[in-house]
Amino acid sequence: MNLDLLKDGNVLVIGDVVLDKYIHGNVSRVSPEAPVPVLKPQSEEMRLGGAANVASNVSSLGSKVFLQGVVGKDDNAKELKALAKDKKIKSSFVASLSPTISKLRLLASKQQLIRIDSEEEFSDQDWKSTKINFNKNISSTKATALIISDYGKGTLKDIPYLIKEAKKKGVFVLVDPKGQDFSKYKGASIITPNYSEFVTAVGKVSSDSDLTKKAKKLLSDLKLQALLITRGSEGMTLIQKNKSGIKRDDFPTEAQDVFDVSGAGDTVIASLASAISSGFDLANSVKLANIAAGIVVGKSGTATPTLSELKNSFYSQDNLSKAEVKKLCQQSQKDSMKVVFTNGCFDVLHAGHVTYLQAAKKLGDKLVVGLNSDSSVKKLKGKQRPINSLEERMTILKALGCVDWVVPFTEETPLNLIKYLKPNVLVKGADYKTEDIVGSNFVLKNKGEVKTIPLVEGLSTTKKIQKIKNDPS
Repeated sequence: MNLDLLKDGNVLVIGDVVLDKYIHGNVSRVSPEAPVPVLKPQSEEMRLGGAANVASNVSSLGSKVFLQGVVGKDDNAKELKALAKDKKIKSSFVASLSPTISKLRLLASKQQLIRIDSEEEFSDQDWKSTKINFNKNISSTKATALIISDYGKGTLKDIPYLIKEAKKKGVFVLVDPKGQDFSKYKGASIITPNYSEFVTAVGKVSSDSDLTKKAKKLLSDLKLQALLITRGSEGMTLIQKNKSGIKRDDFPTEAQDVFDVSGAGDTVIASLASAISSGFDLANSVKLANIAAGIVVGKSGTATPTLSELKNSFYSQDNLSKAEVKKLCQQSQKDSMKVVFTNGCFDVLHAGHVTYLQAAKKLGDKLVVGLNSDSSVKKLKGKQRPINSLEERMTILKALGCVDWVVPFTEETPLNLIKYLKPNVLVKGADYKTEDIVGSNFVLKNKGEVKTIPLVEGLSTTKKIQKIKNDPS
């Protein structure tokens, strides 16, 4: 799969747009008035939520996206529109007398304390205006995929109408369903309920075979092309029609660390739509969506995966450019993670190297290894080095669980690479003094840290090579 083809996708998103607000702070005491924590605010953050987060996910993957919804005549609407513009999302919003839907979350140390929702029912007139806009947008945008993002907030008063009009134009229709009655999604191309929503719609599922049976019946009853059930730690199950009948495929979860599942469903349907709109088949589109969901659940709040992050998970690290690693570092830092950088030749990898890299990883969240190219190793170590080529050394390093990204550099020192990546923590062996470490001044000036790690005595590549030469047997 060539993920760069996602740039060819063209998706229309319609549904309940939400402004997500986050107030981050610290809790150090309990209120004397009631047994509740007292939050001391430190920062405030605004993000796109609901259908707007779906559109943001599509945009982050590089596909074209047009967002349609209903907002109020208020400051939240202005904020939402500005965020959409910043994310390169084209949009068309009906201005309602009801307020813009918003959710305020109060967090301490990334843990959510409470959520405050602000919403009111939209009017029939809002729906009439929405229909007029939809009929215009489904033609003018030339979208090949439509996402109906139903959060049950009242924007979508006649979903069968939207499905019918989209199908008339040959548009692939994806629905993220809500509620107990799935009949309103009849005729869609695919719906993407989570397991709980699926059980609510079809009744208790007694076994894995019963899941398949009920999924097939739902597929038939709603005249769907496919049904994708997201199942948390159990991954995803795709039931689809093909030439030989109905086929089931299971996709194990790609999530490594689950921090926050907010918006994971948005990521699934957005990735699915982007891939299908770009020409990928359904199975590969689900594979892509599964990887994307695994990325966002490791982040805080409603979040989006980047194309670089997808490539990092989907491809081997050999295919990541220096620019893509920089984007991954920036995204990690945006998610309050520490990026650690170290460098070396790492020729003839031994236990000392592994111990050192494991200790380096513990100093932060992501570890980047700057790796000397073959030519720079020769300049530093002599004409007989390296023993292993750059490609071989990269393959070995990236197989280590503690190493996130490997970036080769051709210069004798990694100074330019350090300035380019801007890590939070710079690490070298304890045989260096802090002031002698290349890049230390730059990192410290950027409010970063410079650390040294004790080396394992008696272990070095030079000694290993000399031992082999002295005792070739």
